[in-house]
Amino acid sequence: MTETTSDLKLTALNGAHKALGAKMVSFAGYEMPVYYKGIVAEHKAVRESVGMFDVSHMGEVFVTGPKALDYVQKITINDASKLADGKAQYSAMCRLDGGIVDDLLVYQLAEDRYMLVINAANIDKDFGWMQENSMEGANLSNVSDEYTLLAIQGPHSLDLLSKLTDVNLNNIEFYHFIEGTLAGVQMIISRTGYTGELGFELYLSSDEEESKRVWEAVMEAGQEFDIQPVGLGARDTLRMEMGYCLYGNDITEETNPIEAGLSWITKLDKGSFNGSEAIARVEEEKPKRKLIAFKLEEKGIPRQGYKIMAEGEEIGEVTSGTMSPSLGIGIGMGYVASGYSKKGTTINIVVREKEIPALVHRPPSIKKP
Repeated sequence: MTETTSDLKLTALNGAHKALGAKMVSFAGYEMPVYYKGIVAEHKAVRESVGMFDVSHMGEVFVTGPKALDYVQKITINDASKLADGKAQYSAMCRLDGGIVDDLLVYQLAEDRYMLVINAANIDKDFGWMQENSMEGANLSNVSDEYTLLAIQGPHSLDLLSKLTDVNLNNIEFYHFIEGTLAGVQMIISRTGYTGELGFELYLSSDEEESKRVWEAVMEAGQEFDIQPVGLGARDTLRMEMGYCLYGNDITEETNPIEAGLSWITKLDKGSFNGSEAIARVEEEKPKRKLIAFKLEEKGIPRQGYKIMAEGEEIGEVTSGTMSPSLGIGIGMGYVASGYSKKGTTINIVVREKEIPALVHRPPSIKKP
């Protein structure tokens, strides 16, 4: 059954996007802006200056109580015991067979209070799965509809936001956060993002008046930096240049963290957790396929589902692909047989029935200072 506009959820800033002439699309059950002026222009604004995204469709789940840490340790693959108040970590949740339920951010607000930030398309599935894995002493609360989430990303994001708060943003390290006031609104100010640039994510009440106040204040303060509102289109091209996984494309319930290149967040030494036995087995036996990043060496645009070939044989499939606005060449990610995953290996991407050579490389695709 096709979703109609009336079926879609609206963020508190839906009207602001439409007033700016945004191209709106259905995404994860929400009506969201895919672009305003254009994907390339918005992408370059983030790389060169600053842009602002409304990503309020993302989900937030609170875990509270005396067993909150034990619960987070059980359902996530990273080691949450390494967190402290005001610190966040990238992690994932897995099924018992090691398949990835979702990737997420874990925020420690207090020793007995955590916020898990999950993907928009997975909110209901994730929360249901969390409830199935409930633990006495750990209370779960899905507060996704109560938050507006803004991402201000780019080299000038710090200068811009510093004009709107008394909080010393210079003191917030990467993957750390603080609860403070910005533009007169109380919020969580987090030094995180999905672009590879200097940036912050702001968690505030989904109250429409407060959300608009912050949006307008950031847009006004950003005029001197030529701030641009940025849609989902550029969000995707930005993350692909960095080699960041997108759930539903590069990681799914049919992939495990080891083959997805997420061993760096998979802490098997922390003790038993959901999927730990299956993941340990894959690590010991070595995965048969691996997620790689690649750059095309000739003209073409790789897309999800395109075949990956080598030596006349199909060795894998593209999971994400685009034309890099920064490089002007086709880039992508995909799973290949492990023997072809080494940096510098030449593979072929089948684009419109033509095999185009590509080079396996280690992300990011662009050089960062």
